[in-house]
Formats: sequence, C-alpha cells, structure tokens
Amino acid sequence: MNDNDERSVTIIIGRVRRDKTGPWEDVHVLLTAPDDDSAVRMTLTALTREGYAEAELDQIGDMEGEPDEEPHISAYQGALEGEVAIVVVKGGR
Repeated sequence: MNDNDERSVTIIIGRVRRDKTGPWEDVHVLLTAPDDDSAVRMTLTALTREGYAEAELDQIGDMEGEPDEEPHISAYQGALEGEVAIVVVKGGR
C-alpha cells in the first residue's frame, strides 16, 4: 500500500456564487486535510481564490473509494496530490 492509499479524501458539498446577487452553482470540493475544520478553511480559501464571493457548505464527509466518473476521478487524484479540487456540478439547483 502506498501513501496515496492510506490518506482519505474529504468531499464538501455546497453552493457558491461569484457575486451577492448572482446565481448559485452547486459544487463538490475534494481535498485531503487533517480534520474537518481544516478542510472547511482550505475549501473557503480555494473558493475565494477562484473568484467566488459567497459560499454555503452543506455536507462534509470522507469518500469511500475512488469515484467512477469524470470530472470527479480527476478531482480525486488531484486531492491525493495535495490540490483542493473544485467541481462545479451542472444541472444542480
């Protein structure tokens, strides 16, 4: 087993928008973090860096294995490599 297999990937599900009056977009954020508080802080920092002005985070949990479909497969691999991967979910609310 290598280091990547031992680390769990956290997924945070929520909504974001680029300005206070703009439309909400559903997002899934995948990352590795030592705890939930750190994961939330890292997520909010990454969303701000990407130009989102507002975020509502609804759920947080550990992924149970690698996802089956793109773009989540690439996001999962990026998370294992230390990235905070943001997936905008089309067809959301």
